[in-house]
Amino acid sequence: MAPTGTNHRPLPGTPVGLALVRDAEVLGAEPFFHEFIAGMERVLVPQGVPVLLQVVATVEQAGDRIRAWAAGRQVQGTILIDLLPGDERVALVKKLGMPTVVVGDPVTAAGLPTVWTQDEVAMRDVVAALVEGGHTHLGHVTGPAQMAHTIIRSRTFDAVAAEHGARATTFDGDYSETAGRRAVSELAGFEDRPTALVFDNDVMALGALYEARRLELAVPGDLCLVAWDDSALCQLADPPLSAVSHDVQALGELVGGVMAEVLIGRTPEPVLARPAALVTRGSGL
Repeated sequence: MAPTGTNHRPLPGTPVGLALVRDAEVLGAEPFFHEFIAGMERVLVPQGVPVLLQVVATVEQAGDRIRAWAAGRQVQGTILIDLLPGDERVALVKKLGMPTVVVGDPVTAAGLPTVWTQDEVAMRDVVAALVEGGHTHLGHVTGPAQMAHTIIRSRTFDAVAAEHGARATTFDGDYSETAGRRAVSELAGFEDRPTALVFDNDVMALGALYEARRLELAVPGDLCLVAWDDSALCQLADPPLSAVSHDVQALGELVGGVMAEVLIGRTPEPVLARPAALVTRGSGL
């Protein structure tokens, strides 16, 4: 870790901010960020640094929130997540001199301290396992298509399917239960439909499970479902959902640790989190 300027201590009682671009209804149903923030707080709160979450509707509003935080000295640092390629928030925090940690790939972070979950490694493993399980036509139900990590997952999904001689179909999603239901409904229009669907979160996978039941599609007999993140929702479903599983609270702790370093004036090298691992349950593989 190379120091940048004079080391200093975090300001007790002054939070770090996370301006999260999400539909409030989707966020309420999605366990990921509750666990992620709990992990960050486990590291930062004992140092006197709370985490301030602000939910906004657009990237532009997120930028406005960061500017307001900086102008009012309301936060001493910020976490950026779900970035877009060439994201304006990266240039903004650099201009403001705001201590920042990016949760995303180092290319998108453009030199900012980074924690990357290596989504391409996990997706490669999932697609290979599905093909090995006998699936020749796979579907990917994505998160918002403009996000950098969605692009990485989608490109990997398509490339690995092609390497194995499997067909790949993409269904646009937005992390909502409705998106998962819609993807399964669309399968009715396929002459040669995918026999396995990989989802970019667990809420969409649950929506797909409910819709499959409504359409009398057997899971996993007719359709294999694989979620991402593996919250308790996956494990409590009927049947329990196979999932790309990682410890989200541990990820939050990792991000909190990097932020603690940044707040004392250090610039950590990019940190690679352990890739998520595929867990097979009742929804098949």
